Order: sequence, then C-alpha cells, then structure tokens
Amino acid sequence: MTFQVGDKVIYPNHGLGVVERIETKTILGTVCDFYQLRMVANETTVLVPVNNVDSVGLRRAVCDEEIQRLYGLLSDGNIDSHQNWKGRFKDNSDRMRTGSIYDVVEVLKSLCYLSKTKNLSFREKRMLDRARFLVISEISEVTHQPMTGVETMVDEALCKCFKTKDESIPVRRPVTTTAVAMAAKVVAPKVATATRATARRAMSGN
Repeated sequence: MTFQVGDKVIYPNHGLGVVERIETKTILGTVCDFYQLRMVANETTVLVPVNNVDSVGLRRAVCDEEIQRLYGLLSDGNIDSHQNWKGRFKDNSDRMRTGSIYDVVEVLKSLCYLSKTKNLSFREKRMLDRARFLVISEISEVTHQPMTGVETMVDEALCKCFKTKDESIPVRRPVTTTAVAMAAKVVAPKVATATRATARRAMSGN
C-alpha cells in the first residue's frame, strides 16, 4: 500500500496521522524512503519506512460506507473475553497491534463489558482508554463530527450491546424453601419404603 503527501492514515496504537512528506535517508549505508507522519492527537512526528508499511499495519482510515458497519459491530451483543487474565491480555494486545479498526472495536467491547463487573488492571485500563480513543477519533475524522457527539453514539451502541449480551445469559433460578419442601415430600416416602424393605430382608436373613 502506498500513500501520498496529505493522505490521512491510521498508525496502529497511535491513531490518526497525516503524511506530511516522503523523504529519503541513508542509514548504515542503506538508502531508505520514509513516510513522515504528523500524529493528530499530540502533534508528534513519526517516520515509517515505506518498505515496512504492511508489517506495521499502516492503513487509510475507513470510508463512509463502513461507519454503519462499525456501529453495528459495536452494538451486536457479541462479546468475546477470556476469564484468564494472561490469555485475555495477549489476545487483546494482538488485536490492538493489527491496526484493524474492527479488531480495536472487539477490544473495546470486551474490556468495557468486563469493567462493569470487576476492576481492570492498570494495563487493561490503559488499553481500554486507547481502544476507546482510536475508535472515536477515527469515526469522528471520517464523519466530520465532533468527538463529543461520536462518543455519545459509541456509548449508546455499547449500552445496546451489553443489554443484548445480558439478555442472552440464562438466569439461574434460586432454590426456594418451598421447592426444597416439595422435593422432600417426594423423596421421603421412597426412602421410607426402601428402609422397610431393607429391614424385612435383614429379619428374614436374606
């Protein structure tokens, strides 16, 4: 994938950047071309080797047609999360490194849902904040909407997602004292009958 000066690109785990220029540098005797990116979030400059674009996951921002797909994914109720911390953190870290906005959405849903029921570790909190920023900032850039408005829409989609997820989980009915009493009435006669039969066999010597 090649880019031109002025192109808006997504750099995995860093967010939106603008290609300001393409320059050539000689490093250890090797001539290399670099994209010079200005990162929108903090105005820092990043150099990305042209030959490493695919390996680092540099890509163009999604198009307008994909925005509705993103919101659909945010609200679909499908949440995948390991109970094991190490497995969960590895999977989410791998997803964040791909640069795919769809992978980042999955991380956002997973960690946001998990945070409803338990305290996240410091590293997971930081990952959640990063995923949230990356999703909101890219949608905001593509739709030309303010980030505050996009944030509200993302939160509404996530609420729908969590509601759908919760409704899909079977509810375990608590065992009531009435249920216990009814079970006892059924079991007790059978136990008594078996006890009497055992006593008769013992008396008859069998």
